[in-house]
Amino acid sequence: MLKDGFGRTLDYLRVSVTAACDLACAYCRAPGVAPVPADPAGEMTDDELVFLVSCFTGLGVTRVRLTGGEPLRRPGLAGLVDRLARLPRLEDLALSTNGLGLAPAARALRRAGLSRVNVSLDSLREERFREITGRDGPGAVLAGLEAALSAGLDPVKVNCVVARGVNDDEIAAFAELPSRLRVHVRFIELMPQGGTRRFAPERMVPFAEMLERAAPLEPLPRPAWPRGGGPARYYMKPGAVGSVGFIAPLTARFCAECNRLRLTAAGRLVTCLDGADEADLRSLAAGRDVDRVFGAIRTAVAAKPRRHFMIERAAGRPAAGAPCGAERPMWTTGG
Repeated sequence: MLKDGFGRTLDYLRVSVTAACDLACAYCRAPGVAPVPADPAGEMTDDELVFLVSCFTGLGVTRVRLTGGEPLRRPGLAGLVDRLARLPRLEDLALSTNGLGLAPAARALRRAGLSRVNVSLDSLREERFREITGRDGPGAVLAGLEAALSAGLDPVKVNCVVARGVNDDEIAAFAELPSRLRVHVRFIELMPQGGTRRFAPERMVPFAEMLERAAPLEPLPRPAWPRGGGPARYYMKPGAVGSVGFIAPLTARFCAECNRLRLTAAGRLVTCLDGADEADLRSLAAGRDVDRVFGAIRTAVAAKPRRHFMIERAAGRPAAGAPCGAERPMWTTGG
């Protein structure tokens, strides 16, 4: 079992399978940065990725989420899912996607062993979706949700990053989705992360305000929360078939309960989304030396910081002793 220096058990690994993405979302990309093309030479092979994930499961990781970039851009993803799903001790294998390519892929991914899926969707309006992402597509994303449900992926979650003056007027509309679809909508506070320079305190809509604007909602008893290893708090509209959740990394900082690690597409271990430190695991994968990889993982985990310092850094007042904030782009980290 992996424990960091503060006694937190780390049993959840997010793996970026590619940095390639077909969107250029404003909160993820710096202004003027186009969608990222594929770079197979700079990313882990299937063999390297499966080996490293097996090392994490050997140390007690039981949940793995495949991320990107856009993971559906990786060739042969269903085959990779099949290999990962067969690993001993892995109890849950999930995927985060922008949903544009999900409709034709959902059934094959489910057959390969994928358990559940999270879909990013920040606007239900065609023109606004294009402004945020640089592409057309809310219709394709909604079709992907339907296909995921039909394929038996469960739960199906919808992640919406809320920014004031951008899409906060759609909170009520998103909160109605679970009234007609068995999906779980999660509203996420905008974070100052990834060097995009798009964050400003006045753009961040705090959890309490989002909760009020999504009303009427009733707290959902914890046993009824959708399966997952994340920090969302869940509510439900009367009569709905799905739920509404909130992820508040800034106003309800949940670092004390952090259970996650991140492995980039280049095979570098990141222990905190806000941390600058990385451990190169890919260089150790070629020799298939499990003990060396175990040692590198344990060393990195021991240095995992107690908490993030996003709020202080965004306000221009870094706390004494705070680690240097990460400027790595979000698409290279895997979210």
